[in-house]
Amino acid sequence: MHKAGFVNIVGNPNVGKSTLMNLLVGEHISIATFKAQTTRHRIMGIVNTEDSQIVFSDTPGVLKPNYKLQESMLAFSQSALVDADVLIYMTDVVEKADKNQDFLDKVRALKVPVLLVINKIDLTDQQNLEKLVESWHESLPQAEIIPISAGSRFGVEAIMKRVNELLPDSPPYFDKDQLTDKPARFFVSEIVREKILLHYDKEIPYSVEVAVDQFKENKSRILISCVIYVERESQKGIIIGHEGQALKRVAVEARTDLEKFFGKKIFMELFVKVDRDWRSSDKELRNFGYEQE
Repeated sequence: MHKAGFVNIVGNPNVGKSTLMNLLVGEHISIATFKAQTTRHRIMGIVNTEDSQIVFSDTPGVLKPNYKLQESMLAFSQSALVDADVLIYMTDVVEKADKNQDFLDKVRALKVPVLLVINKIDLTDQQNLEKLVESWHESLPQAEIIPISAGSRFGVEAIMKRVNELLPDSPPYFDKDQLTDKPARFFVSEIVREKILLHYDKEIPYSVEVAVDQFKENKSRILISCVIYVERESQKGIIIGHEGQALKRVAVEARTDLEKFFGKKIFMELFVKVDRDWRSSDKELRNFGYEQE
């Protein structure tokens, strides 16, 4: 009998959801940085074996929205509660169990199996971990709790084993050679955005969106042109940097990762444009792929 199902990963920002997603899928599907709100979309990564298909889904961190972009991000997270066959609720040893109580209430009401994953256990001791497990057991009594350290890959195999045991009997949802539901252009924009998150401080990364203007591929190479949108002229200058050096660093590092991702030579151009208040415009958010599911 073949098994298949949707395993959706939810939780608050900065608890390591994207890192766990990449470890479970075995590929760099979801960008992961030390900054909160790195993930903006719901991203699927598909793991296939002869007798199973696991469709993992990484979602934006749960937060109280302050503008329309964050409203869309929250909608992606809430949609993951609707179609999950198994839900992974991820937290860490720093986060309090009562954070975002409204979302937790929705998780508690689910009828599907819930795995509560406590990350970063290397930052605490056994006594405090036991107290934390007890606290989470009170908050989500139906959940099976799995402590892990994604940074050192401890506990990841235990999650994978339990997910396989919980999958329902089902034919595959996607082709067996498919790795994700997203098109190639999506990963180009995400990898460029990842480099911006890594190299720029303060509000700059959160005011940025990346659009792929050109993607031309042949057997040996891919020609890519991207536009980096910011909200103010001052941000444009910061992104470009003195004599264009900051933007050049983003392009070089993104190109290196994209060559590994696609297995081809990449030729890349990056441009920077100002689009004021794109985070609060319904039309612009739709153009950037933030329709609510």
